[in-house]
Amino acid sequence: MTVPLRIHEDRLRTDIETTGTFGAVDAAEGRGRTVSTGSAANRRARDRLVERLEDAGLAVRVDAVGNVVGRWDPSGADSEAAPVAVGSHLDSVPRGGIFDGPLGVYAGLEAVRALQDAERTPERPIDVVSFTEEEGVRFADGLLGSSVATGHRSVDEALALTDDDGISLADALADIGYHGDGCLDASAWDAWLELHIEQSTRLECAGVPVGVVTTIAGVTHGEVTITGDANHAGSTSMTERTDALTAASELVLAVEEAATADGRPETLVGTVGQVGVEPGAVNVIPGTATASLDVRDTDAAVIENVIDEVRATLADLESRRGVDTALHRDFTAAPTDMSGRLRETAHVAADRLDVETLDLHSGAFHDTMYVADVTDAALLFAPSRAGVSHSPREWTDWDDCATATAVLAETLATLSGA
Repeated sequence: MTVPLRIHEDRLRTDIETTGTFGAVDAAEGRGRTVSTGSAANRRARDRLVERLEDAGLAVRVDAVGNVVGRWDPSGADSEAAPVAVGSHLDSVPRGGIFDGPLGVYAGLEAVRALQDAERTPERPIDVVSFTEEEGVRFADGLLGSSVATGHRSVDEALALTDDDGISLADALADIGYHGDGCLDASAWDAWLELHIEQSTRLECAGVPVGVVTTIAGVTHGEVTITGDANHAGSTSMTERTDALTAASELVLAVEEAATADGRPETLVGTVGQVGVEPGAVNVIPGTATASLDVRDTDAAVIENVIDEVRATLADLESRRGVDTALHRDFTAAPTDMSGRLRETAHVAADRLDVETLDLHSGAFHDTMYVADVTDAALLFAPSRAGVSHSPREWTDWDDCATATAVLAETLATLSGA
């Protein structure tokens, strides 16, 4: 008879709360942390993880870009078989929360410990992984470690990246003792699992403890430049102006309208998160305005349709307002479907535990997006209170953490043959 897996909620909580003390920030409400790659806080978080991995009998290695891997390859497992991997990341945004990333890393470790406690031996090795710089705060634009592990970026290219002070990733990792060697190869895994907080309200509103992600939304990032004529704010009549900022204001509203129009899918979001104005003086009519653009959906065609509407808006602004416009798209990622095999395995595992699940999409990026390009991958969600994330007010109840970890553990057991 198979011994049921038992998740030690207090053990998991201690791991997450301890990690939350590294880079801790003062907050009027909640618990916050700032952990950028190569910082002292990042070193302490990594040291703690390595200690906990080794305590559980996992063999730890660090690759050239700082990805940390703990391998459980017990006697009785086929060491030559493709491993099943599980994990997430330890870095944070400035003044982020304690769950985003560490929940997935330590839930993966807790799943392994649950298998060990139940004396269930896997048929293949299990890797517990912490990817370097998922958030993209100091180097690159995010998903750095997983981009190297999946061949989207070379080791040399990654190590040459520099921060705003000109410090390279190679030097930053060396400073904290985590510039290892070799390159983690995610394509060698039989499967990849990640547990993450949802960062939205769908699970909470539905009263469901675990989400099974169907698709990670695709995205396009870009910048719009609108050029008018800078002129004196007092002596230029309203009819004689070519104001770049008022034109940009119409663009911002047009993006919102394009994303919320009747018939648009609920998965579609459009955001202008940054606006720059030059010359930027109180008594000067703006001559140039720049606006960022972020459009996401689970259907690439929907994203392109919104971009077409943005282009139409810009053409209209040129005609009516006399401005010049340009749209530059600097990053596009296609929507990424999760593995049907792994999703079904997760649903069956949850049913076995009598845990309700909900299929949903992810509007946010996760390392799983890159890993899914090279092997079967699945992403599970635990509820986020009020949908708050990237904030000290980020919170997931401890019993929800444990429940989602239990589903993760049962899924891992099935995939590894334990």
